[in-house]
Amino acid sequence: SMRRGAEEDQKFLSHLNEQQGPVFKIAEDPRLTPIGKFLRNSSLDELPQLWNVLKGEMAIVGPRPLWQPEAEKATDRARLRTRVKPGLTCLWQISGRSEVGYDEWVELDLYYIQNRSLLLDILIVLQTIPAVLSGRGAY
Repeated sequence: SMRRGAEEDQKFLSHLNEQQGPVFKIAEDPRLTPIGKFLRNSSLDELPQLWNVLKGEMAIVGPRPLWQPEAEKATDRARLRTRVKPGLTCLWQISGRSEVGYDEWVELDLYYIQNRSLLLDILIVLQTIPAVLSGRGAY
């Protein structure tokens, strides 16, 4: 979804970061290709992760994985979220995605880990559908 050299260009765009903590997010990221912007806004860029679910590397519901360089900068408290399988969807996804600050994102993930249940998973999956269709916070 991004043009070549996007990773290297991130350091030059750090002043545009709209997220606190180790996460890098820009709503109008200039590194995105036109098709990449469509894929992200529609959440179609998540579909390949279904393969990871089928392979058992990810769950349907669980904390969203961070990009490795971001994960390495996470606090010890934030690293607690890596004790469970990452998921395709989570409380962060249904709470506004990129509109939710990093600290709240971590707290939502830790709440999920402490309270996970089949009922909570079902509720999150059901709420994911309208969240994805709305496109709120998808970038």
